[in-house]
Amino acid sequence: MSKPYGTWASPISGASIASGVSLRDVQWNRAGDTLVWWENRAKTGVLLAQTASQAPRDLTDNTLNVAGRVGYGGGAFALGDGKVFFVAKGRLFCQALAGGEARAITPAFGSFASPAISPDGEWVVFVHSYEHVDGLAIVDAAGEDFPQKLAYGTDFVMQPTWHPAGSHIAYIAWNHPQMPWNGSELRLISLAVVGAGKPSANDIVTVAGDQNTAIFQPEFSPDGRYLSYISDVSGWGQIYLYDLLAQKHTQLTDDEVEHGAPAWAQGLRAYGWAGDSRSIYYLENCQGFFSLRRFDVDSARSEEVAGLEAYTQMEQISVSRNGDAVAMIASSALIPPRVISLTSSGHVTAHRRGGVENLREDQLSVARAICWQGDDGDDVYGLYYPPVLQEDMPAGLPPLIVNVHGGPTSQRSAGYYSEVQFFTTRGYAVLQINHRGSTGYGKAYMDMHRGAWGVYDVIDSVSGVKHLANEGLIDESKAVIMGGSAGGFTVLQSLVDYPGFYKAGVCSYGVSNQFGLLMDTHKFEERYTYWLLGELPEAADLYRERSPVFHADRIVDPIIVFQGTDDVVVPQDQSDSIVASLQRRGIPHEYHLFEGEGHGWRMPETIASYYDKIDRFLLQHVIYA
Repeated sequence: MSKPYGTWASPISGASIASGVSLRDVQWNRAGDTLVWWENRAKTGVLLAQTASQAPRDLTDNTLNVAGRVGYGGGAFALGDGKVFFVAKGRLFCQALAGGEARAITPAFGSFASPAISPDGEWVVFVHSYEHVDGLAIVDAAGEDFPQKLAYGTDFVMQPTWHPAGSHIAYIAWNHPQMPWNGSELRLISLAVVGAGKPSANDIVTVAGDQNTAIFQPEFSPDGRYLSYISDVSGWGQIYLYDLLAQKHTQLTDDEVEHGAPAWAQGLRAYGWAGDSRSIYYLENCQGFFSLRRFDVDSARSEEVAGLEAYTQMEQISVSRNGDAVAMIASSALIPPRVISLTSSGHVTAHRRGGVENLREDQLSVARAICWQGDDGDDVYGLYYPPVLQEDMPAGLPPLIVNVHGGPTSQRSAGYYSEVQFFTTRGYAVLQINHRGSTGYGKAYMDMHRGAWGVYDVIDSVSGVKHLANEGLIDESKAVIMGGSAGGFTVLQSLVDYPGFYKAGVCSYGVSNQFGLLMDTHKFEERYTYWLLGELPEAADLYRERSPVFHADRIVDPIIVFQGTDDVVVPQDQSDSIVASLQRRGIPHEYHLFEGEGHGWRMPETIASYYDKIDRFLLQHVIYA
């Protein structure tokens, strides 16, 4: 006998999701024979290495939590000749790739990220943040001297990289109120060395970018002729070459697809040079589906690289210097994230699996890219996942979960999402909505969020529900809206603006007070709302209109709220104030505080509890209501 939608026995539990590891980065060493990756186990970041066909081995132990600490993190390590440099305990450490004890090369002060090693292995440049001041600093690789400032004077820096001759360093810089995806600059440092002293900045020039053009991932070609980068000046993130001698820019890619990514974290990479400088391997993102391509610099021709057809999401590409292999983190709707490598002969190796892979393909739901017209006729995009097919399907249509991404400048891609499969295996349909303001669909689409946060994300979610209902795919009367951070704000604002439309809401560390967010968040985002809503005091009325806490009396639908006690991005009082209104008015709700958690869940027990509580809440308020 068939069971109702939402009640199916699922092979995926909160505990099984919690048992996985988060894969964050992967890099080849300079010799191209050892692969090193960074993964999170619960709340601890660990580096692992694999040389040739040997078994993977831990490089770092649980006493050193490897993690970049500038902004949202990232950029935790870099590889040199036989050494790895990494960030832990508020310091830079050096350790031999062969193993042994890690040695600190900087004092413990401030936050570190994105170490980059000079070609001769003598110096390490890195991003440093201390007392609200960010910049590039440099230290000798042996850690014998105190670090020194190299490039300061802007609010933010990221992605430093060395010229192969050691004569220049390129990096990205930007200032408030821009975010790096709104406007940033590619800067080039000419280095000077006096005697046996540290390299210093002789001159710093801006090569590309401005307040309205975003630059991403500078890289020098191995032969030193070119400085490559990604720019959205054309309306899409395209790859460019800058000829250092001729001082000429050349655009390489021109399809209306995305080649970069919003720089939410340090150390992000979307392409890499082959060791002979004759080609670039790069990722192409078409409506959330990724592919690997190779651009031949001499012929100016591009081709898709065969062998990775099973994967639809790719990130953190790393090309071996000998050109024999490309490594990355890859996944699909059917394959949890893996560290993989692809050789020039087409052989694919899975070096590390981030999640449990014990399910057949027919036990999981596959993403389908969809597009519909919003109420104003403009295109809106998303990824639709139907409930997993059963032998005995129940009558009627499934409930829908609209899953809103964070950011809000971000995108849901066609990779593996544990939360999606958690719900589809229980009989829910899921819409991963890439509302207007999302990335991956061109700069004009992203810029729809300018001054309109809480508008398109809200109305596009509603029109997405109506579209799927009109297509006969879901039961509109059992639609749930779910999201965290900026997505959590969309949940709250949706329940305020459309009371009674959703059967329930699931909100994790959601923004409820825009004034409070502006005054009490971390440096990286402290002016973000200027772009999303406007500057104060001129935009005060708009801030109040888009602050759900001032309109909480309009929330009448059941809602479950989750919050970490140590969240510095969206502090606990943002959730407390909403819950206080729900309590006063007797609105069905649950509030769960997770001690020791920040902006997102890290501890396995938290993750398992989170999913179990959502499952029970939806059964009570959606399925059996």
